[in-house]
Parts: sequence; structure tokens; C-alpha cells
Amino acid sequence: MASNFVQPGDVLELTAPVGGVVAGKGYLIGSIFVVAQDTKSAGETFRGARKGVFDLAKTNAVAFTEGAKVSFDTATLATLAPAGGKVPVGSAVKAAAGGDATVRVALDGIATAAA
Repeated sequence: MASNFVQPGDVLELTAPVGGVVAGKGYLIGSIFVVAQDTKSAGETFRGARKGVFDLAKTNAVAFTEGAKVSFDTATLATLAPAGGKVPVGSAVKAAAGGDATVRVALDGIATAAA
């Protein structure tokens, strides 16, 4: 193994933003989209998963088909269909109807920015 290896990158230790983080919710930390694994106050270190499949809150009335691209709204901390100013985060691995509260998302695990 390379002598400069630090850790696997699926879960990162990051600093909670203003307002803190709640376990199970998505957050954009700079250009890294993660799902918080801990509930922490602003400024505390938390673990954020950048890869994996998660059930994430979604915007009401938005439906997803299996395989559809999923974006994230940093204002509402909810997923929605791709749109200008929204952050692409992954793909739906299960269809979600408009009335569903969540969508199952496979995270892309790449640094991202608003479209």
C-alpha cells in the first residue's frame, strides 16, 4: 500500500456547518455532498457518507422513475429533479411517487456544484 494512503473515502470526517447536522440528512460541504452519520452542532466534527444508497427526503409532488438523476436543494435540504442552481447527487434506485416523503438514491460520490 502507498505510504501516503490516509483512509478509505466513503465516509469522511468533516466540520458541521452553521445550524449543525442531523444524522440521515444530506448536506453540501463545499463541493462534497454527504449524508450525515451523526447529529452534531455547528463547528463539531461529524462523519459524512459520500457513497452508498440512502433514503433521502424529497420535495413534495416530485416523482422519480428508477434510474432518474436526483439533485439536491441546499435551501430545503431535500432532493428534487435536476434544475438550474440545484446540485446533482446521484440516481434513484427505486421509483418514488409524488406523494412519497423519500426517494432511494445511489450517491455518485463525486465533488459537485450547482448545475
